Order: sequence, then structure tokens, then C-alpha cells
Amino acid sequence: MELDFEGADLGRAYAVLSSLVTPRPIAWVTSLDEAGVVNAAPFSFFNVLGAHPPIVGFCPGNREDGTPKDTAINVRKLHEFVVNLVDESLAEQMNQTAASLPFGVSEVEAAGMEVLPSSTVKPPRLAAAPASLECAEWGTLQIGDNRLVIGLVKRVHIQDQYWEADTMRIRSEELRLIGRMARPSWYCRTTDRFEMERPQ
Repeated sequence: MELDFEGADLGRAYAVLSSLVTPRPIAWVTSLDEAGVVNAAPFSFFNVLGAHPPIVGFCPGNREDGTPKDTAINVRKLHEFVVNLVDESLAEQMNQTAASLPFGVSEVEAAGMEVLPSSTVKPPRLAAAPASLECAEWGTLQIGDNRLVIGLVKRVHIQDQYWEADTMRIRSEELRLIGRMARPSWYCRTTDRFEMERPQ
């Protein structure tokens, strides 16, 4: 099977690519609107993009009517956001914040989430998240209908049980993060792992 994304099969690109490129990590992004209302929304078109400087990228799309989603509007105006990671215990609340609420209505309040102040950016972080990345917008790329927000990671907050102080490493085996699979509603756990030594 060969699909032509430059022609006849372009309309299938989202369904095909989101089914093939899996699992995808989830950025549960908190942002602030001009009135100070906290927005929270999950994005699975997300990843860490580099370490020198530390950068992440995520892609907030548009609403069905073609207007930018709240997160895109808020980042465009404030140039700051927080990426909160999602573990199994937060899956349901994360899913609740995917609902399309009117602009200015807080998903954090609707989902019963608690927030904590960030250290260097105005948007708060989600208290229950296993880790949160405070980010300043480096820039936003518009490629066709795609919007890629690139953030410089300024601070990382990690819950103590996931941090090994002696080695300065994450206790990865303790994290129970979830990932996004094919649409419309598949997710996966990250607890089934295997190890392979890298060749010398």
C-alpha cells in the first residue's frame, strides 16, 4: 500500500499518521488568558526537541470553526506556558480537560484540579502532575494549517518520589506515564519496558 499525501490521500494524513507514530507523549499544557483564567489542555503532538538549549514543542490546533484553541491564543499573548506530564492516576482528569469549553472558562476548575505557582513563568503548574516544565515561548512556526509552539524549558519540577538525589537522575521505573495511541480514544501505559545495551 502506498498513500499519496501530496494528492489523493492527503485527507487521510491525520488518521494514518496518528495511528502509525505511536505512542506519543502527552503535554498537558497550562496557560493563562488576559483575565488570569487558567487554561489546561492536553496535546499529543508533543515532544522534547533538544537539550542545548532545552526545548520542547507542541502543536495546538484550531477549533472546528477554524479559530485558534485557547492555548494557542494564550501563548501568543503571554509567551509562557507549563507542560505538565500525565501519569495513569491523572488520565481521567486529563481527558476531562480535552472538552471544548468556552473561552475564559477554566478547565482546571471544571476538572477539580489544584494548581501551584510556577517559579519563573506566570501560568501555574498542576499540583498532581509527576513533573512540570516551565517554558518561555521561543517561537511559533506556522506550516500550512499546523502551528508548532517551541518552548525554552526554564525550570523543571519533579515530585520527590521520582528523583534520585544521589545520582541526579529520574526514577524512570517509578513513573507511570501514559501515551496517546490511534484516534479517537486509545491510550497506552508505559510500564511494559525492555532494555537493550547500545552497541559500542
